Amino acid sequence: MSALVFYAVLALVLLGALALVWSRLVRDTTRPGGTRRVATCAVVALTASSIAADAGRQVLPREVQAPLDLVGFGWLGALVYLVLALLALEPLRWWLLRRDRRHVPPATPVAPAAEPAAPRQVADASRRLFLSRSLAVTAGAATVGTVGYGTWAAAAPPVVRRVRVAIDELAPELAGYRITTFSDAHLSSLYGRDRFARLVRMVNATEPDLVAVVGDLVDGSVADLRRDVAPLGDIASRDGTFFVTGNHEYYVDTAEWMAHLPTLGVDVLRNERVTLSRGGAAFDLAGVDDVTARDAGVRGHGADLTAALAGRAVDTPVVLLAHQPVQVEQARTAGVDLQLSGHTHGGQLWPLTHVVGLEQPAVRGLSRHGDTQLYVTAGVGYWGPPMRVGARPELTVVELVPT
Repeated sequence: MSALVFYAVLALVLLGALALVWSRLVRDTTRPGGTRRVATCAVVALTASSIAADAGRQVLPREVQAPLDLVGFGWLGALVYLVLALLALEPLRWWLLRRDRRHVPPATPVAPAAEPAAPRQVADASRRLFLSRSLAVTAGAATVGTVGYGTWAAAAPPVVRRVRVAIDELAPELAGYRITTFSDAHLSSLYGRDRFARLVRMVNATEPDLVAVVGDLVDGSVADLRRDVAPLGDIASRDGTFFVTGNHEYYVDTAEWMAHLPTLGVDVLRNERVTLSRGGAAFDLAGVDDVTARDAGVRGHGADLTAALAGRAVDTPVVLLAHQPVQVEQARTAGVDLQLSGHTHGGQLWPLTHVVGLEQPAVRGLSRHGDTQLYVTAGVGYWGPPMRVGARPELTVVELVPT
């Protein structure tokens, strides 16, 4: 039922956005006839391509899915900024139209009255058409500039952020321990091997003690993405690479991926923990399934922090890998020192950052929740529109230090 409500609201928002775009960019800028019909068909076709791109991910061949993703999801991103630009221009449009009506001199009455009205009506229509086209060009230019920047930002190398996190009871021997963290690669037809290999080179350049991949690694089957995910096996770290599932791991064949990742040298933490040590000092690294796992109906999957922490010494610091920041409330109750999460993409497309903040306790960066600290990395890839605005891709190096 909740999914039905979500998709119903999403459909209403999409229809409202399309209605605004069509009325301001098509109806108001064209005269009835062929041009208007062509423009209307273009809007419908672009919208249909976005629906087809999402629906076809698991069934269409990659050579078809890639251009469909580029056009369909690109249109969704452009739609966001077209709507924002048009809404921002709406007060100006209203003011100009009102001013135009106020300053147009009345036509000189000549009998019969109907004859002189026609030229004035034509002039009024021409002015309104010019005004509408000018505003449409302005909205279009703002959208093209924003989408162009967002596309560049999404394709650019991730920003490397270094964060020092002070942890109570962390032994001096563990001071400076580096956990290089990334999330949300969303390997797919648009984010493939070349970008992922570049990311792995950047991970290795940070000289990590361990690497944490906090979910949403893939958007496809092992058969489709085997070559793209292969660079994961080239990661070099002192204590290994650890992975926890994100919600997107449950949109594909989960069991297949859980079996494939260990062949690349990745330890999958499923409601379990490992103890990592240096110089006789230790801390626990725990990992839990994504919060959506149980509802996804994958047998044996479901977030269980109690199981992950069972039997641990309470005076040993614990770092938790959990895909969604919302899992921090349970982590706080369980006495976790630090939770590393992703999922939010840092908002990906401003101002959707504020929408994400309604669902999650933090969108990006370091925050404190009781005695538990939470770091949310902005992710290295994207989902949907192949662009990022106000949320650069991020590779995070978390350095643990004693208090």
